[in-house]
Amino acid sequence: MDIPPSSSLGSLNDLQHEAVISQDLRLLILAGAGSGTTKTLLQKIAYLVEEKGVSPSSIVAITFTKNAANEMIDRLLIGADKSGAYAKLLANKKLPHSEKERARFYYQKKFAWIDGLTIKTFHSFCYSILKHYGVNEFDNKFKIISDDKKGEDEDGGKFVAPETVFEVMHKLLIEQCHDPHYLLQLKRYLLDYFVDKIHVKKIDPKFIPHDGKYYTSLDGTRVRSKSEQYIADWLYRHHIKYEYEPSLKVKDFVFHPDFYIPDANLYLEHISDKSFNTKDKEEQFEKGNLLLVKTFEAMSQDTHVFNSALDRIIKNRLPYTYLTTKNLDFKEEFFGYQEEVKEFIQQIMRITDMMKVDNMEVETVQVNASKDQHERIRGFYELAIPIVKNYHHYCTDKSYLDFNDLILKSIALLKNHSDIAHKYQNKYKYLLVDEFQDVNSLQIELLKLLLTDKTQLFCVGDDWQSIYGFRGSNVSYIIEFEKHFTNSKTIKLNLNYRSTQNIVGASNEVIKNNKFKIDKEVHASKRSEHKIVVYSGNNEGDNVQFCFEKVNQLLDEGIRPDEILFLYRRSKMFVPYFSKFKNERIKIQGKTIHASKGLESKVVFIVGLTEGSGGFPDVWLEDRIFQIIKRANHDLLLEEERRLFYVAITRAKEKLFLITEKGKESSFLKEIPAAFTVRTAQAFDAVEEKIITCIRCYSQLEKMWVVCPYCGEQVKQV
Repeated sequence: MDIPPSSSLGSLNDLQHEAVISQDLRLLILAGAGSGTTKTLLQKIAYLVEEKGVSPSSIVAITFTKNAANEMIDRLLIGADKSGAYAKLLANKKLPHSEKERARFYYQKKFAWIDGLTIKTFHSFCYSILKHYGVNEFDNKFKIISDDKKGEDEDGGKFVAPETVFEVMHKLLIEQCHDPHYLLQLKRYLLDYFVDKIHVKKIDPKFIPHDGKYYTSLDGTRVRSKSEQYIADWLYRHHIKYEYEPSLKVKDFVFHPDFYIPDANLYLEHISDKSFNTKDKEEQFEKGNLLLVKTFEAMSQDTHVFNSALDRIIKNRLPYTYLTTKNLDFKEEFFGYQEEVKEFIQQIMRITDMMKVDNMEVETVQVNASKDQHERIRGFYELAIPIVKNYHHYCTDKSYLDFNDLILKSIALLKNHSDIAHKYQNKYKYLLVDEFQDVNSLQIELLKLLLTDKTQLFCVGDDWQSIYGFRGSNVSYIIEFEKHFTNSKTIKLNLNYRSTQNIVGASNEVIKNNKFKIDKEVHASKRSEHKIVVYSGNNEGDNVQFCFEKVNQLLDEGIRPDEILFLYRRSKMFVPYFSKFKNERIKIQGKTIHASKGLESKVVFIVGLTEGSGGFPDVWLEDRIFQIIKRANHDLLLEEERRLFYVAITRAKEKLFLITEKGKESSFLKEIPAAFTVRTAQAFDAVEEKIITCIRCYSQLEKMWVVCPYCGEQVKQV
């Protein structure tokens, strides 16, 4: 067997070295941003193989994304390939991605010890388990169904489902709508809560119609009340033609009865406490010898009574040849409402995913929803649960698994078949997990099933960078590591190799405001004379201009465009900046903060740092529909927003610019002590204040000091 190059333990700091050589069976390497966590994990692998003589086949390293797994492999290959050819190949920006994939495969085979390692994502790892040994739990010729027909398939797309989750859900919804009762219930729900938004109209002025017609009936007619909507819907369901508020003049004046039913030759007025006095109208009907009937608000409180009344009043006056049934067609009924149907299906997809992540039974969710106090929530789940159940049956029938199913079925396999569980427990003696702060309950359960009292669990992560709660990750697994993995040890890596002392210091102070965290003091290995610039423009235009001028200055100083990174909470925040740079033919990098995780840049601008709606922090309490499955906590959501800000700050290596607006400054900016920043609303040439540092100990000094109070060195004033 080829052996790896020297594990280079000498290149590690003391804490990294301790982590690599530790033999503790449950070990958490708690990192700070830029503290070399992936390096530590890879050195652990090399140390095990080279120094401890561990067989590569007994080591599994698991991460979250395919890119992260490939990066691990690439870094191992670069270290092993002393010719430098592989590193040069990866650095070639003109080389297609497919060529780099082929090269990676070739070089892995060239270094047998790397090829013998198992380095996979959670999903890819479970994929391989089920493909090889899952036949007793599920069809091992399964196909992966996802949102975009790009499943994580290691066989070149051979086992990717020919349809997406949305397409299947849409198909099942249409089939469910063959039941006319379901179809009309769905249409009523979409009209009420997606079109009319009756649950928010009273608190949001933009949903108040000028004509007072708040409600949409099943045939698209706008009416003034829920009771009138009910009447219009009843008429539509019974295929009875009607006119709403027709213009009528009998003798003395023009007026508008609520409904006219031509085939019954009658007018209908619905009387409620909001109705005007109908005495004058009734006199006109008598003068014209026209038939007027009335319904009353009290009837509408009981649907059985209301239906009986409408049957008696209207049906008995229709011609005996009149057909009051109608064949309903999905395409016809939802013509013009496809966006609402799409949004409804996406909500069902979301709750299906949430139930799987938290391993909740559909029946449990159904019971919880039925007890909710709000009609909208109960109505949603009445419509959604049949689709969820049918989706599960459909996927099983077609041998489809989605990404969460890969983990769920692997868990079931290991639980139900001890022989398979023992095989994997005996095979893998070292289980390494990267980005441990992002794990969810399913992934934790899987890890526990792979462990024995002889397996070493080596987890690397940073609770301060846990930002995927909306996807189901749970930061408590890293914060309460000892609770989930008893007799464990934690080693804190506290030296940041990426950022300067001002950036690291500011990030430390910001994150201290979180309560649910592990305390650690991260220090910077780099010193710089540049403070963080906080710019407060009068408006967005000022901010765009400031950034434009600053970027031009940086380019003139020799900073490359790919060394400048713009970050933002929401994509729309970057639109005016993107337009400005595009018009000026300047090329920058702009990413959401979530997408920047794992990246670094010499210069970083964080834009959109304003307080309130559309700013940052952006604590978004999701629709109550999703709270049925997982309750939201405002304080915990705010802490995740702060962790997101921490991630953004710590992407910067040398210079950091925080962009806000006067009078709307983000509360996060107030958490950064003034010692780390220079705050300005002036043009860019006035914000280049530099700090004074000791030439011997690099401590930050104040102006006018003549001697460093920390080491006694004479201060050289500029």
